[in-house]
This record gives sequence, structure tokens and C-alpha cells, in this order.
Amino acid sequence: MQASLRGVRRRLYVILDQSADVGGISASANWILIGAIVVTLTATVMQSVPAIEAAHGRAFAAVEYVAMTIFSIEYGLRLWGAVEHPPWQRLGALRAALRWSISPSGLIDLAAILPFWFSFLLSTDFRIILVLRLIRFFKLGRYSPAMRSLLEALYSERRALFGCFVILCGATLMAAALMHLAEGSVQPAKFGTIPDAMWWAIVTLGTVGYGDAVPITAIGRLIGGLTIFAGLLMVALPVGIVATAFANEVHRRDFVVTWGLVARIPLFTELTAVQVADVMKLLRAQKIEKGTIIARRGEPAHSMYLIVDGEVEIKLRHQHIRLGAGDFFGEIAALRQSRRSATVVALRPTRLLALDSSDLHSLMDREPQIASRIWQAARERLGHELEGTDDLVESELPA
Repeated sequence: MQASLRGVRRRLYVILDQSADVGGISASANWILIGAIVVTLTATVMQSVPAIEAAHGRAFAAVEYVAMTIFSIEYGLRLWGAVEHPPWQRLGALRAALRWSISPSGLIDLAAILPFWFSFLLSTDFRIILVLRLIRFFKLGRYSPAMRSLLEALYSERRALFGCFVILCGATLMAAALMHLAEGSVQPAKFGTIPDAMWWAIVTLGTVGYGDAVPITAIGRLIGGLTIFAGLLMVALPVGIVATAFANEVHRRDFVVTWGLVARIPLFTELTAVQVADVMKLLRAQKIEKGTIIARRGEPAHSMYLIVDGEVEIKLRHQHIRLGAGDFFGEIAALRQSRRSATVVALRPTRLLALDSSDLHSLMDREPQIASRIWQAARERLGHELEGTDDLVESELPA
């Protein structure tokens, strides 16, 4: 009985884990959850219009009940299946559930269902409940690679963005102090104190310029003009940082590389959680359509490839070999930085993780167990002197 429950829990975890698979039950469950989020957000916005609320109040209530049932079940299943997350398997069910519940995704899921239960338990302003429901929008971050990439870009540039914020605070303080000196005696109601002048400085540096506080002296207008130019720089600086980081993140990953996805690759199964996290930063993900040529014979080899899911065909001179999920190819040519000895074609939609040759060398230097497995596979195919030219290794060939 206990083993059966563990099997069910594992299956539910795999279904709810976005890195598990790209189709089947997992994809259906994801689309149901996404649909529930979108429908409830739309209903919440429309419900704020009194006329629409009066005409369709029962329909909105039905939508909320159905959505809350779905979200509550999802929250309970994720809480129950948290122990199946590889880094937390040694913690036990209770500690793993606690760890997930205080994680960002766990807190967002909890916040998504709290407004519904608060409406039963507490006498709260209806408008507050409506606003709290909009927190469900952040649940979409779990299903949107673009949002995940943006969050990762913001996190990776957090120090630079914090530096921009400090500079903005300094510029606001200096502009307010100068304007207080220039206009304080002329317009005491608007610039009589530095805190009063700081409102003008904030809206000017933010390029909003409400016009409720305007300098009238010559020196005040000069300071205002300089503040406007500084404001353009203040806006452009963080925008440029975020845009560059986001573009790099999108180009590096065509889909989100998660911890669970990398941990399932046989080559990395013996790594610790910290090591897997380091490997994630090196991998470049690609989605390949059916019939796409991944590599051509004779081309310089810059990367090795690991198959997440899908199927590829290796076209050697005298035989064709098919590889599936968990296999890898191209490592020998990437290590030697030589030319490809085979053409590789996707037989169906395939997800690949590419590891650049320079990153492959550094990874093998840092992780002896990975280096050992790759070199062992290479020797099985090419002999101890590695005098062959093929990209494939013996362990990848069918029995």
C-alpha cells in the first residue's frame, strides 16, 4: 500500500513538473491550469465593473468556485509531492513540504488561493479581495519560458540594477537640494524644503514631469534642464542592462532548463544538487523541428549534444543509427575540435541541450566523474589511443 502511494505521488509530481515532458498528461494539466488562471483574471477584471457584476454575478461566483477547487487541489498535490523533488528527497515528506511551501513558487500558489478562503473567514472589503485575486497572474511565470527568462535576467543583473538605484537616489537628492537653494525663497510652497523639492526631482528624473511644480528663475530652469538630461540617462541605464541580459538569456535558451530536467540526463545523474546547478549555467537549450539537420558531415564541431526528448538519426558513411532521450553525441569531435564525421537529422520534434567545446573541457576538468564517463565511452568506440574520427561512442549504439 505504501509503495503504491509513493508510485502515485511520483507520477503526480512528474505530471506537475514542467521539465518532465512536453506532451501527454503533463501538457494537458499545464494547459488546464493556464486556462484557469487566464479565466479567473479576466473574470476578476470584469467583476470590478458594477453593471457587469450585477448582471453576471452568479457566473463570476461559479468561475471562482471552479478555479479555487482546481488551484486548491494543485496546491495540495504540489505540497504532497515536494519530497519527490530530487534535492529534497533526503529531507522527508514533512520537511520537503515545508521547504516547498516557503519557496517563491509555493508562496505564490498559496497567495492565489488565500483570497477565496479569506472571503469566507473574514469580513473584508470586496475591492481588496478583487485586487488580491490578481496575484494569480504570477502563477503564469511557472508556465512561461519568457517570464522565467526575464526573472533570471533580472536576478543575474541584480547588482548592476541596485547600483542604478543607488545612483538614482543620489541624483534625486542632489537635484532636490539644488532646486531648494534656487527656488526655495521664490516658491516656498513647492521648493521650501528639500523633501518638498524631492517630489519635483523624482517626477523629473523619471521623465514624467507632471507640471505641478515648475522652476521660474533662470538658475532654477538651468538646474531643471540638467535634471531632465540626467533623467534620460537614469532611465536608459537600467533599460539597457535588462534588455541586454534578457536577450542573452533568450538566445542561450530556447526553452527553460530546469534543475529536474538536467538531473534526469543519465550523464549527470551522479552529480550533487550544487553540481547540477552549475551545469545548468553551461547548457544551451534548443528546440528542433522534425527533419532539421542538427550537424553536417565535414562541418567544424563546436558542441556536444544531449537529447532531452525526441529522436535523431546519425547518418554515418555505412550505417544509420537512431538515438533517443538520454543519449548524447558529438562529444569526441567537440573535445578534439575537429570536423563532424556524420550528419545528424531530427526524426521528430526534439529538445537538445548543447554544451560548447570550451565549456565541455572546463566541465570535465571540474567534474572527474563526468570526464571519466565520457572518456570511457570514447575509448570503447575508438580505442585507448583515440585514433578514430566518429562522433559516436559504443555505449550509444543499439545492442
